[in-house]
Amino acid sequence: MARIALKVDVDTLRGTRLGVPPLVAAMQAAGAQGTFLFSLGPDHTGRAIFRVFRPGFLSKVSRTSVVEHYGVRTLLNGTLLPGPDIGRGAAQVLRDVRDAGFEVGVHCWDHVKWQDHVLKRDAAWTTQQMKLAVERHQDIFGTPPKVHGAAGWQFNDNAARSEAQLGITLASDVRGSHPFLPVAADGRPLGPPQFPTTLPTLDELIGIDGMDESNVHQHLLGLTTDPARDQVYTLHAELEGMKLLPVFERLLAGWKAQGHQLVSMGQLGDATDLAALPKHRLALGEVPGRSGLLGLQGAAFA
Repeated sequence: MARIALKVDVDTLRGTRLGVPPLVAAMQAAGAQGTFLFSLGPDHTGRAIFRVFRPGFLSKVSRTSVVEHYGVRTLLNGTLLPGPDIGRGAAQVLRDVRDAGFEVGVHCWDHVKWQDHVLKRDAAWTTQQMKLAVERHQDIFGTPPKVHGAAGWQFNDNAARSEAQLGITLASDVRGSHPFLPVAADGRPLGPPQFPTTLPTLDELIGIDGMDESNVHQHLLGLTTDPARDQVYTLHAELEGMKLLPVFERLLAGWKAQGHQLVSMGQLGDATDLAALPKHRLALGEVPGRSGLLGLQGAAFA
């Protein structure tokens, strides 16, 4: 029986407060496990407006109602309004997720800062950003994080090395097809095993080829018919936790009907022979329906 790991990226304070609790309830009702990865520092979502000049950004915005999903106030955070501290302002919500039995981990410290700068900054900057999130996780939960999933799938060799330095033991930072061990050009391990996102996200699909909120789940279910292939599905508290919750509930029911186990990232890792993972380089490339370059599972290391 194949496993589908549910990876919940939580980007904003609004998504934390309003999107996370419905997701917890929906997953509990379906008997599903999953991993919630939290943004733990300032919410500077409004600064993402500067991505307007990035190729593909306007096309994506036109297909997905950004204002409807994120709210006007969130889109002003970090510009006309100060960026609220997510970890401080919603710490109890985060602990409630853990207390409900779900795996928790780190998405980032400052989502916009990481997404816009990590590929251009040096190793010291990357480690410091990740260290801030790791320390906040320790403050909130009393334990260091073991799972990391990079904001916006923005990831490189420096970030993988930082994960290893900060005690991350399992990661889902890139897009790809199967679990792998990221390695440097000489074949030496860079960081922890990667379990890449294998399925497209709702915001990459809605508005393409006639797909909308009423039928997009059918497309995704068509990609998970192989009973022997494990998958990683990334959802967002700001989308599936709010307006697109009915779509996610249809996905949960459909995956269970297909016979899949709905698991956390840690459970997927426990079911995988980590010693036998293939070695791959990290790469950058485009993903249909998403703007800019993303971290990808690169070529196999021979």
